[in-house]
Amino acid sequence: MTYLASNKPITLPELARMKREGERIAMLTGYDASFASLLDRCGVDTILVGDSLGNVLQGRTSTLPVTMDHMVYHTECVGPIVERAMVVSDMPFGSYHESREQAMRNAARLLAAGAEMVKLEGGEVMADTVHFLVERGIPVCAHIGLTPQSVHALGGYRVQGRGDAAAERMKNEARVLEQAGATLMVLEMVPAGLAGEISRALTACATIGIGAGKECDGQVLVLHDMLGIYPGRKGRFVRNFMETAGSIDEAIRHYVAAVKDGSFPAPEHTY
Repeated sequence: MTYLASNKPITLPELARMKREGERIAMLTGYDASFASLLDRCGVDTILVGDSLGNVLQGRTSTLPVTMDHMVYHTECVGPIVERAMVVSDMPFGSYHESREQAMRNAARLLAAGAEMVKLEGGEVMADTVHFLVERGIPVCAHIGLTPQSVHALGGYRVQGRGDAAAERMKNEARVLEQAGATLMVLEMVPAGLAGEISRALTACATIGIGAGKECDGQVLVLHDMLGIYPGRKGRFVRNFMETAGSIDEAIRHYVAAVKDGSFPAPEHTY
């Protein structure tokens, strides 16, 4: 089964409509012009120029060594070629933690390079920065749950939000970030029930799950994981769509269709 996407560009009002009407948002990472063009043609709604490039392109064991110059370069490779999908770029470690003004300067660099939204990690502590950016015309995607830039502080790649206290804290973080103006919110490695509660509670911010169950408003995977070509350890939430596809574009279209019809993620991909 494939999903036939419209040619209508994905804008902030379109994301709000999709959230409101229950149309799931399909996101994949992309780092270069060739793959970005393919993702766009295959109906991916949002392309994330992710700091995951540190893992899949640079061979690093974490995203921490990725710099602003890296992110600007890869955003420049993706932004100009994309016609329909929204381009979201990660703000790398250390590029927004010092001050709101530092975040503004670096977010402006990414938008000038071709991004239409920036993504930053962190909960309530980042709300003021999110508000500062949004008030100045920069759309923001928040990211809570497992935040890879904080992997050392979290003690490794662990499921977040287990237990009543942790769940309540995460729900509060989601509310605060929505109130600050975040338009999208990645929920990574979060128990499916909790992710569903957060997704239903938010009205102005669509959730994008990765290892967070099918009740999120959309899903994201790293492209190299989805194609089964990353040589490193695979997360439970990963599905290799190339196993049943005859070509890369067919695998991407199958991923989009599976997100749209709710067949991905399946129970074996959730916590």
